[in-house]
Formats: sequence, structure tokens, C-alpha cells
Amino acid sequence: MPRDWDAATYDRIADPMFRWGAVVLGWLDLQGNERVLDAGCGSGRVTELLLDRLPGGVAVALDGSPSMIEEARRRLARFGERVEYVIADLLLPLPVSPPVDAVLSTATFHWVPDHDALFRNLAGVLRPGGRLAAQCGGAGNLVSVERALRDLGHDPFASKVFATPAQTRERLERAGFTDVEVWLREEPTRIESGEPLETYLSTVVLGALLDTMPAADRAPLVHEVAERMPECVLDYVRLNIRASRSG
Repeated sequence: MPRDWDAATYDRIADPMFRWGAVVLGWLDLQGNERVLDAGCGSGRVTELLLDRLPGGVAVALDGSPSMIEEARRRLARFGERVEYVIADLLLPLPVSPPVDAVLSTATFHWVPDHDALFRNLAGVLRPGGRLAAQCGGAGNLVSVERALRDLGHDPFASKVFATPAQTRERLERAGFTDVEVWLREEPTRIESGEPLETYLSTVVLGALLDTMPAADRAPLVHEVAERMPECVLDYVRLNIRASRSG
């Protein structure tokens, strides 16, 4: 299974992901009665916006982190049976039935090491003609952080996929998607220096690496990475995806 997260901290600091997710949600033309999968729902902040657009529909909130699903349950409790919660790995066939009318995803796909499997699994639960709207880290993402970590002898992104538009288009088409639009967009994001930056790095950017290290070594590494960044700006590059499931 994917790593578990500090969901409460993530919920508190995830304003960049929430902002991007609101934009991605706007790409879906929804009537309000659809069944929509939020693939990588996190703490449910974007899912909440989705449910506001589905007064007669259902959101399937899926994440690989049990802590994230519990945080989403608390946030989305007021929607009652209009939310289905699923703990699942996007690398595997998804336990989602019946098929959904659309798939939404923000800041998730780069955590999945096999994008061919990822897109096959999404196609497997998306009805013919259904839409995919997604955004994740793309080629060139967080190069300043990567440079700092390599200088310190670490390879933080070995298990992540920061793909190019061409690679992603090919993978989507192999998985049965059409009307594919894929492009990169730079999203430099300033974080307050000191504790806010180090908390963000340890929770979001470096969490998977820190999980492999002794507890005593984690905070010093995060501090050293923050010190080596040229400024308190995360040089995010987002891979934007819009596509349809073929008939």
C-alpha cells in the first residue's frame, strides 16, 4: 500500500493543492447527478467542492492512506450517503463499482510508480465517454529541492514519476483514452521561511524519504534542505491532463 500520511497536518498546510484542485474541478462539465471518483482525495478539501457541485450525485473518495480517509470522513460527514470511502492502491485494479461518470485527481499521480497501470486502472472504472481531469507533478518538478538532496547524498524522487506530456499522452492512449490534452505549467509557490517551510517539506515533499530514515536524522535533513534552497519558493511544475474514456 502507499504510505500513510500525517493527515491533520496535511489538511492544515495543503492550500497549494487545494487551489490547484479547484481549477482542475472546473474542467469537468457536471450536471449535478453524476458519480465521480476523486482519485487521491487526501483530507477531502477538494472532494468537498466536488460534492457542492453534485447535489444529486455521489463522490467516491479514494486514497491509499487510511489517515487521509479518516480525515476526509470528518470533513465530509455532513454529506452522508452521498460519499463512498475507499482505501485502495491506484497501482492495482480499483474496488469501485458501479463505474463512475468522471475521474478527478490532484497532486496524486506522481506518487504512483507505474503510470501505465495507473491509467489502465482508472479506465477500468470509468464509463465509456466519461471524463478524466487531473493534475500532478510533471517533468522539472521541484528541481531546487532535488538538487539540494542530491548534494546531501539522497535521491528523494526515485519512486516518483514526473512525466512529460508526450509520455503521458502515449500512456493514456494505450489505456483507452481519447481527446487527450496534456501540458505543463509552472506553479512557483512561496512558503514562509523557518518552521512553516520545514513542516511543509517534511509532510508533503520529503515524507516518503523521511519514512526510510531513523527518527533522529529526519529534522536535521529537512533543516539542511531548507537552508540550501535558493529562496523559500517551491518550484512546482504541474502536469495537466484532460481526456475521455473511449467507447
